[in-house]
Amino acid sequence: MVRLAFYSQDQKLRFLLAPSLGPEFQLTVESDGDQVRDRIAQGACDVLILDLDSNYGGVESQVQFFEEVAESSVPVIVMADDNGRAQAAELVQRGAFGYCRKPPALRELKALVRRAFEQSSLKRELEATRQLATTLPSCDRLLGSSPQMLTVYDLIRRVANIDASVLVSGESGTGKELVANAIHNLGNRANRPFVAVSCGAIPETLIEAELFGHEKGAYTGTVGAREGFLEKAGDGTLFLDEIGELSLQTQVKLLRVLQQKEFSRLGSSRLIPLRARLIFATHRDLDEMVTAGKFRQDFYYRINVMRIDCPALAEHPQDIPQLAHQFLQRYSRQYQKPVESIQPRALAMLENYSWPGNVRELENIMQRAIILAESESIGPEHLPEALRDESFVPANGDLPAGSFERLLRDYKLKLATTAVQECKGNKTLAARSLNISRAYLHRLLRSVDPDTEEIHVVA
Repeated sequence: MVRLAFYSQDQKLRFLLAPSLGPEFQLTVESDGDQVRDRIAQGACDVLILDLDSNYGGVESQVQFFEEVAESSVPVIVMADDNGRAQAAELVQRGAFGYCRKPPALRELKALVRRAFEQSSLKRELEATRQLATTLPSCDRLLGSSPQMLTVYDLIRRVANIDASVLVSGESGTGKELVANAIHNLGNRANRPFVAVSCGAIPETLIEAELFGHEKGAYTGTVGAREGFLEKAGDGTLFLDEIGELSLQTQVKLLRVLQQKEFSRLGSSRLIPLRARLIFATHRDLDEMVTAGKFRQDFYYRINVMRIDCPALAEHPQDIPQLAHQFLQRYSRQYQKPVESIQPRALAMLENYSWPGNVRELENIMQRAIILAESESIGPEHLPEALRDESFVPANGDLPAGSFERLLRDYKLKLATTAVQECKGNKTLAARSLNISRAYLHRLLRSVDPDTEEIHVVA
């Protein structure tokens, strides 16, 4: 049962809402802010609905109340009539889970409350894991408290002390090496070497010598014997990034190493025990590569014992403010510039951008903005034009009917829905046909028309 608190001065709506939600929700209706604060402090409230009814002249006080409870773990759903829609949109940008029109459509309101409750429950369950992952050495750059990132933290904790092979997958810039580093530092090999190798950066003719090492005279040009990365890692961790770039021949040799737990240098028959733990990573779709015959199926099964998927930044945009402020603090110190904040308008642009380059792109843009800033805050003028073109975030949080931004957004939504229909519901194929990421397609399809829908969700 969801413990739902409704904070409103609207007597009529308070009495109508109570019997309408059903037994799934334990509704408490309050008109006194102190009583709501007490319920939140006592942990007796799972979700809060905040009414911004302009008819009672209390919008400003309700906005102030939101600022007081925003730091709590209780998700807030903002309810507003047409006159309070701009304030509601602003509160959503500042951390409210979502907002709905007043009067609400009960079916959509209940669905919104359920999603808010499920997300907050997941956060509570995995909070301990997040704290552990973000406080240990080399884990501090893994940031975010979204359900997607909390799942990543939980999987890291589960595999840290188990010597099974781990495959970390995700788009470029999502932090795959940071995940591998966290696994290493949380496990029993933390005090041993961590060796990272980018398979795509080594020529195919040299990759085997780099991995296995070689003896003197093993091939033309060798001067002396040399350890390979498998030896250099010792009892630590060997992280093989971009594993999809390996040739089939090299895959066969690595498969044997994983099976036999031993290897030999090029030019030698002496077997060397494999002591290192191996973690693999790729930005490519290995399932498709297996089907196309470009990646060995047996090798894929061997490295994919445990899989951790790093989400694209567009899939967890609620983490953007935390990441942006972390980069702000880091690089303002590094560049010795007194930049201390991000203007709300600029932050909204960051939150509404599709981020094809993921967290790495966000980091680069924040560095650029700090360099350009001549005051203590980052504004829209310090962000690249691409963000301003794609975000379309008006200053008042609203889109006027018939505006260029509104028409362009509607056109994008039409393109997305048409592509999904033509691909018979397959969103992966639809995204490819539009040459956009699947995460961005999902965001387009989740967009809500404020003139036709009752519920507006930002999650």
